[in-house]
Amino acid sequence: MIGKARKVSVRGEAVTANYAFGPAEDDIIIKHRLLTRTTTTRGEPPLKKLQKKFTSFVSEVNKDDDNYNDCEKLARAFLQELTTFEIPLLKSKAIVEANVREKENFNELKDEMNRQILQAQHDIEDLKKQLEESKVERRHKEECEAIRKLIALQPPRSETQKLITDLEKEIAALDAENTAGSRLLELRKKQFSLLLHVVDELQNTIEEEQKSMVEEMRIATEELRNGMEDASGGTEAMAIDQ
Repeated sequence: MIGKARKVSVRGEAVTANYAFGPAEDDIIIKHRLLTRTTTTRGEPPLKKLQKKFTSFVSEVNKDDDNYNDCEKLARAFLQELTTFEIPLLKSKAIVEANVREKENFNELKDEMNRQILQAQHDIEDLKKQLEESKVERRHKEECEAIRKLIALQPPRSETQKLITDLEKEIAALDAENTAGSRLLELRKKQFSLLLHVVDELQNTIEEEQKSMVEEMRIATEELRNGMEDASGGTEAMAIDQ
């Protein structure tokens, strides 16, 4: 079995404390001592003493001699030792039952605390929601108050209505002016389109006349050239005849 060690400071010096058993082995030993009532280190263990008393009584009973008195003495000693051994057991039983009740009470208290914790958590969530709702409501009230102050700064309704009426009249006048301007613009577009058409027709006419004049000049030039050629040919023929 491997012993465990830890450092313990004694008078400023580090001293290593060795343990022969680990926590698991300690639990087993303590449980065994509690069951066998061998928790003390002085004297003989109670269970061993009870075993010896019982062994002596049985050995005396098994003898064939007339030893009734000895058997009675040993029996009383065994019963006394049994009573002595039983009293701590009863105490331990009472302690165990008290511990069980205490554990049950602790579990009930724990359950109650858990229930209260859950309830507190639910209450906290509800309070958070109420806080958020209160914040929203307060913000709405502040916004309403700001709007009320803005409304209070505005002129009376009669003045506002008069201003709206004047603006409506001005808008109507602007609409009429816009309509008249649109009609005038449409008329100017039509006139400009007609002017462009006339200019285009005039340009085409001028181009045709120019082409006609060029053609007439070309024809006249050809005729003049042909006439000159005819005249020069007649002169040459007359010179040959002479």
